[in-house]
Amino acid sequence: MKQLSICMRRVSLLMLLYIFLMPSCALYMQAGTVLEPPQATVSGTVTDTSGNPLAGVNLVVESKRIGTISGLDGSFSIQASPSDVLVFSMVGFKPLTVPISGRDKIAVMLEEDVTQLGEVVLNAGYYTVTERERTGNISKVTASEIEKQPVSNPLAALQGRMAGVNITQTSGLPGAGFNIQIRGRNSIAAGNDPLYIVDGVPFASDPINNTQTSGILGGSISPLNGINPADIEKIEVLKDADATAIYGSRGANGVVLITTKKGRSGKAEVNIHLNTTLGRATRSMDLLSTPQYLEMRREAFANDGIEEYPANAHDVNGNWDQGRYTDWQKELIGGTVHRTMAQASVSGGSNGTRYLMSGTYQRENTVFPGESGYQKGSVLLNLDHSSDDGRFKLHFSGNYVVDDNDLPAADLTLTSRTLAPNAPALYDDHGELNWADNTWNNPLADLESRFSSITKTLTTNGVATYEVVKGLMAKLNMGYTDTRMKDSRILPSTRYNPYYGADSRYSVVYKGIASRASWILEPQLQWQGRAKGLKIDVLVGSTFQQEGKEQLGLYGEGFSSNHLLDDISAANYIDVNRNTHDSYRYQAVFGRVNVAYQKKYILNLTGRRDGSSRFGPGRQFANFGAIGAAWLFSEESMIKGAFPFLSFGKLRGSYGTTGNDQIGDYQFFESYGLGGVNYDGVETLVPSRLFNPDFGWERNDKLEVGLELGLWRDRILLAGNYYRNRSSNQLVGIPMPGTTGFTGLQANLDAVVQNRGVELEITSRLWDSPKFKWELGMNLSIPKNELLSFPGLETSTYADRLVVGAPLGIRKLYLSTGVDPATGVYRFRDYDGDGVISAPNDQQWIGDVGPDYFGGIVNSFGIGPFALDFLFQFKKQQNWNYIFNGSYPGLMSNKPVDVLDRWREAGDNGPIQQYTTGRNTLAVQGFNRYGSSNMAISDASFVRLKTISLMYDLPNSNDSGMDCTLYLQGHNLLTISGYRWGDPEFTGGGRLPPLRQITLGTKLTF
Repeated sequence: MKQLSICMRRVSLLMLLYIFLMPSCALYMQAGTVLEPPQATVSGTVTDTSGNPLAGVNLVVESKRIGTISGLDGSFSIQASPSDVLVFSMVGFKPLTVPISGRDKIAVMLEEDVTQLGEVVLNAGYYTVTERERTGNISKVTASEIEKQPVSNPLAALQGRMAGVNITQTSGLPGAGFNIQIRGRNSIAAGNDPLYIVDGVPFASDPINNTQTSGILGGSISPLNGINPADIEKIEVLKDADATAIYGSRGANGVVLITTKKGRSGKAEVNIHLNTTLGRATRSMDLLSTPQYLEMRREAFANDGIEEYPANAHDVNGNWDQGRYTDWQKELIGGTVHRTMAQASVSGGSNGTRYLMSGTYQRENTVFPGESGYQKGSVLLNLDHSSDDGRFKLHFSGNYVVDDNDLPAADLTLTSRTLAPNAPALYDDHGELNWADNTWNNPLADLESRFSSITKTLTTNGVATYEVVKGLMAKLNMGYTDTRMKDSRILPSTRYNPYYGADSRYSVVYKGIASRASWILEPQLQWQGRAKGLKIDVLVGSTFQQEGKEQLGLYGEGFSSNHLLDDISAANYIDVNRNTHDSYRYQAVFGRVNVAYQKKYILNLTGRRDGSSRFGPGRQFANFGAIGAAWLFSEESMIKGAFPFLSFGKLRGSYGTTGNDQIGDYQFFESYGLGGVNYDGVETLVPSRLFNPDFGWERNDKLEVGLELGLWRDRILLAGNYYRNRSSNQLVGIPMPGTTGFTGLQANLDAVVQNRGVELEITSRLWDSPKFKWELGMNLSIPKNELLSFPGLETSTYADRLVVGAPLGIRKLYLSTGVDPATGVYRFRDYDGDGVISAPNDQQWIGDVGPDYFGGIVNSFGIGPFALDFLFQFKKQQNWNYIFNGSYPGLMSNKPVDVLDRWREAGDNGPIQQYTTGRNTLAVQGFNRYGSSNMAISDASFVRLKTISLMYDLPNSNDSGMDCTLYLQGHNLLTISGYRWGDPEFTGGGRLPPLRQITLGTKLTF
């Protein structure tokens, strides 16, 4: 009864409140004022990050229990008040909360949720596939990862981020190239570069520069400098046969797919990106101080029995100040690089048409003294159009990049490590170059010589698709690329000591002009069908491609004035050292059949028939193909019940063949060249290559097995792969008897090269909450390269550098047995036992500088508006040390402090032989062999903090419509290694290694 009484009282109170409040509400209604804001229709569209409409997106008004679903074209319409908040959600995409803020039109873009494997779409070239259903091996790097690295070449953004992809930089100078190997080196003599595809268009990777001009960059300029990393949406790398066989011969060494950014539906969005970078050279050598250096020099003269120092020994005979010390590494390569980058883009559009326009400018100098620098400018245009019914789609992309490099013609890195520490000052009291009474060659004189190159690259792509009937799609892919380069190396007479009186008659100029143009046409048909748990995807197509390349190299010397050096026609003597025109034609037909049953049994068949103009009649065509299969065992009811923590499990495998034709054009032809000899006033032709009609394709057989696991709703993803690639029918040069007039014949040899290895990848979301996120990723590659067979190797030109059972990158070296305590000269093992140390019989020790394993560790933290990312790159390897290609201690050249532990007198057991100035013939011979011995290789393993990025999103408290992000980035900040002679990864000898860089920037969006 007591509870009933309490309930009656509450009901009575509510009725009284209702009676009193109703008149007040009526008065407000009559006056036109309501308690809640008026309702209005809010409409808009929902797309993914590529601008494609999303159908079936759930849309809810956060403060009310009303909602709707987006239509087939991504459109939606809902009743809501101006102050309401809309919540968008869809399986496979991250939920998004959007305040209406008084708007009646809203464009929404949902990002893929990478934890939903079935919705992550990968680009496999001619088709797309989800991460869940792929049967091939595909790795991916996104724009967000690329933007966290201050790099100017796309390949630099991949270092340490992909299993099986080993990338090294050839120089720390701007515009230099990169060496990339995807799962090792397959070919003995032919090219090992992967195929690059930019927006569906093949992008040639071989350099077209004049090698006589670009020595400072290692002899080649990377064409990939013609692609701006800031314009890239994602990069995918195809590795195994299942993923690459559809590209046939072009995919033998892997495929790198580069996709540029595209427009997104909605109102026009403007993005401005600005940053500035400071860079310095790192890991300098620990060289001898002036007292240590002079001790070495004096001891060398004493060892050689020279009591009176020669007139040209300025460092010890008193001509130079023997108390002077200069850190030449700091003086010559210790400058600071300043780089600035500015990018602006605008994108937007409707469901039918989307656009993106972007422009980027970058400028930087070098660490060397003086004025030199690098500039890059690029323009990107992407257009997408779709008909109202969605059956017809058209895409166009155009990318134009200008790459302008102006550098000294010589790299001062080697000079900075060898110049005597008591050498004179660079400038005299009048600020002029100091020649110190003609006692030295001032290193800054090398800056008088210049290298310059201007490269202009145009890449265009057009794709038209039409849905003929439901499930049948016709597609036409078209592309055109054009690259034009002008480069020069100018060596003026002012680089010489004025004492010699050299004038402009001794000036020399090298000029290069090159161009390459290519077009491609690829018609395709794709059909997709479903029936009773069966999904079938069939693709057929063909490729027609043609490429033309022209190169002209000129040499000029003897000018009336140095002011005329830019005009080679002013030279007294001009020689054409290169004038070529190459043409390459390629055509193919290809197909793919993909069958999936009950979303857990997947079979993928690909095939391609290639035709290449690089082979002779009857050998121009070859067939390639692959089979891939996957079993999603996590979908089996028995597995689900037994392992509830297993959210995803897939076992996959593939086997197939690809080819290789990277051997240059016309290699099978009988060719002739100018002989340089006149006969009766007519210049003669001389045969330069024999005809070989049997010259054919290399063949690469690829096998792979992979296991992929997702644990606890894919919070932890594990992947392990084993691969074995065998490349046969090698394209090599077979030696010929001298009586034939030729040294060799380009032909196929039944040599077999094998690459096998294990790749491990881990991706995990260790913590995922609205306030704190922590993601950890790791990749590890354990490769092994091996020459399985090479018939007749002992009698071939490769006998001195290849060994069956060893990797291709080996070097056959002497084996040092230490210093003879009696003579103080290096000793070596006499392999053939003839009592004489000589090459090649006694060069039998195998030196390998290839990696034993390599990988990277990525950490990403999100704390409110802050995001912290860092990448550690690691590698287990050996590399050449200072002894390789060095000079013997005792010369007028500085050395690392290692040489202090030397032999001094009979009975000593020091690791370094006695010093000599060159008079001791035995010591000179001993050191020359020592530089080609096992002692020239040292452990160069390292762990490097490759990239670190701290980003802060400024809160937009006043709804200004502008978003702002500030970031601080570091590159090559810390390297942990026992290697003491410079950068442990860098194999460029005397070239500048990669720089340590710090970048400060901002991104504005409005």
